[in-house]
Amino acid sequence: MTPRGMSAAITATLTALVLTACSVSTGPDKVGLEYDAGAFSSTTFDSCILPGNRQYHGPGDQTFLYPAGQRTFEFSGADGAETHSATVVSKDDLELTVTGLVTFSLNIECERLQEFHERLGLKYIAYEDPGWVDLLRDYIGQPLNRALDDATKEYAWRDLYTSAEAKAEWEKKVGDLTSAYIAEQGGGEFFCSPTYTGGGEDCGTPQLTIQQPTPPEEVRKALTLAQEAVEMTTAQEQENERIDKELEAIEELVEVLGPEGYILYQALKDGKVDFMPIPYGSGVNVTPRGGN
Repeated sequence: MTPRGMSAAITATLTALVLTACSVSTGPDKVGLEYDAGAFSSTTFDSCILPGNRQYHGPGDQTFLYPAGQRTFEFSGADGAETHSATVVSKDDLELTVTGLVTFSLNIECERLQEFHERLGLKYIAYEDPGWVDLLRDYIGQPLNRALDDATKEYAWRDLYTSAEAKAEWEKKVGDLTSAYIAEQGGGEFFCSPTYTGGGEDCGTPQLTIQQPTPPEEVRKALTLAQEAVEMTTAQEQENERIDKELEAIEELVEVLGPEGYILYQALKDGKVDFMPIPYGSGVNVTPRGGN
């Protein structure tokens, strides 16, 4: 074959490869895995595709994309939330409703990502949106509910509902238990700190934010009425104290002025008696009203 013919053959081969090859592109919020799965080969893992990269692969090969970067798991029952609010029981046997948010990042270290995909992702088809949510409900939602149950049993409902200090202590305990239970449920370090971007031996733990536990509506109403009663009692006690002081002042005036003198003093004070200053020694003419 002449050099010109060889060059043409190489060009044709490269053109054929380009035409038959495929590519996958990951955005900044996606991470991928590629598996060799050609028509004449066994399916074997090839490589990971980091966020913001493009990679070419042969026809028939398989690629799977997962969310990368910060993600959330909301438990509130609101539109768009991954699951409903949680119901827990306090130390004194009252049901409380809890809502909140777990913020995390998927571990994108290649070996760990492959393990996640082959152990969990394939089973749930988690590289598609519905499967991803189903996986989160089982591997974040269930450990979270378990942590909420275990931690809440140690606190009285009134402390959690009215004490900021107790609520903060409880929230930290729930967070620590949730991280431990998530790792235990998944059997690996798959869910990391929301600030994790890859690299390093420790990827951190998910971050939990929970709202104040809420007792049933009838309990909240009763608590409001009780608080109103306390405020009314306090107001009455203050009014009684004012009256007592006023009576003490009256007794002192009566002691100084005598009963009739105090009555005249109070009448003058209240504007019920008209009076006019008269120079000493001046005459006064008094005309009775109504001729009496």
